[in-house]
Amino acid sequence: MTAQTMEELVSLCKRRGFLFQSNDIYGGIKGLYDYGPMGVEFKNNLKQAWWKSIVYERDDTEGLDASILSSPVVLKHSGHEDTFTDPLVDCRACKSRWRADQLFENNKCPNCKSEDLTDPRPFNLMFKTAIGPVDDGSSFAYLRPETCQQIFTNFKNILDSTSRTVPFGIAQMGKAFRNEITPRNFIFRVREFEQMELEFFVKPGTDDEWHEYWINKRIEWWVNQGIKKENLKKIEVEKNELAHYSKRTVDINYVFPHGEEELEGVANRTDFDLGSHTKNQNDFKITSEVMKNSSSTTKLAVQDLEEKKWYIPYVIEPSAGVDRGVLALLNEAYREENVDKDNKRILLSLKPHLSPIKAAVIPLKKNKEELVNLSKEIKSNLQKLGLGRVVLENSGNIGKNYRRHDEIGTPICLTVDFETLEDKSVTVRDRDTMKQERVSIENLSEYYKKYFN
Repeated sequence: MTAQTMEELVSLCKRRGFLFQSNDIYGGIKGLYDYGPMGVEFKNNLKQAWWKSIVYERDDTEGLDASILSSPVVLKHSGHEDTFTDPLVDCRACKSRWRADQLFENNKCPNCKSEDLTDPRPFNLMFKTAIGPVDDGSSFAYLRPETCQQIFTNFKNILDSTSRTVPFGIAQMGKAFRNEITPRNFIFRVREFEQMELEFFVKPGTDDEWHEYWINKRIEWWVNQGIKKENLKKIEVEKNELAHYSKRTVDINYVFPHGEEELEGVANRTDFDLGSHTKNQNDFKITSEVMKNSSSTTKLAVQDLEEKKWYIPYVIEPSAGVDRGVLALLNEAYREENVDKDNKRILLSLKPHLSPIKAAVIPLKKNKEELVNLSKEIKSNLQKLGLGRVVLENSGNIGKNYRRHDEIGTPICLTVDFETLEDKSVTVRDRDTMKQERVSIENLSEYYKKYFN
């Protein structure tokens, strides 16, 4: 079973070091969270799995890591300065502020239930920061609200330096920032978050086919990370709700503890972005309604060698939130089981490649030097295989160690006991089945590699 409530996940995340409220000792800041020792490993494993599938396992994608600070000119021509807004309302009674589309209960304030609300007004979600020594408003930048714009502005740089031809993609992972009016539901909607985005450039006329391809490919990837296919739903975004750049968008929704919401979106952005940032726009038949008279000095276009014509590629964009992925996978992996009639255990049945810790090596007695030294040696040898973090648990309490590692999702625990000193084998315990088997130390590295590969 998955977690029944968000509170169960929040409790587990704090108890076992996955996530903490940011600035907690000073009361915290709403919409900001810090990843603890287990959380940072889990999140990095998820990002590495995405990067591997999008960049390493494909022959048509390149990577990018662009700056977080964005020029106002870029976000002017992308449409963000004019359209990146949410409807804001104020409650005159309790002075709280809310997104108008989140007032589900007959336009009443969720805090005090008052109906004395202001009319909705647009609120721009972008964070501004001064550049240079004088904060006089004349020189500023935005913290990027999404990672994709620097992909578009680097389109020609990557094209020229890699000799790519359409179709091809540019992938990027990184921080983005949105000044959310009402952050909510733990790490689902926050003000500082990470994205995994691919911009896949295709020839106009082939975009519909590629759009369907990436919708199916992304669902398949999430299933491979451990989400049951029946818990993922394709939602066609209505035309009147499409973003200003989108011809068609399909959301991949997941049933989170708080309800069904978007896990990833796959959009057909057409030629809006490259068209908005390219010079001499009138030289091209741009199908989208783009910002005219771009101040860019670069032609973001490619040449059709057969037809001897230049064109601006269309873009298919699979865009996923890392934090939402973490939340979905934690929820999907959460289990509560009866060990016997008097005892229960909580475990995270994570896919091994995502588990924060791959293996725990546990000496049976913490003050037995022979057992501890051999455990350290085994731990070091497994760590050298480079498959992820391996830890030494030298507390002397096997039962508590097993329960702790069940809760953080460690796939296997290796116990070094007195029998080990005689037969040179260890007890390997499986997290999900709790079954144990003896494996010789000599064969342990091969067993370990086979388990994870």
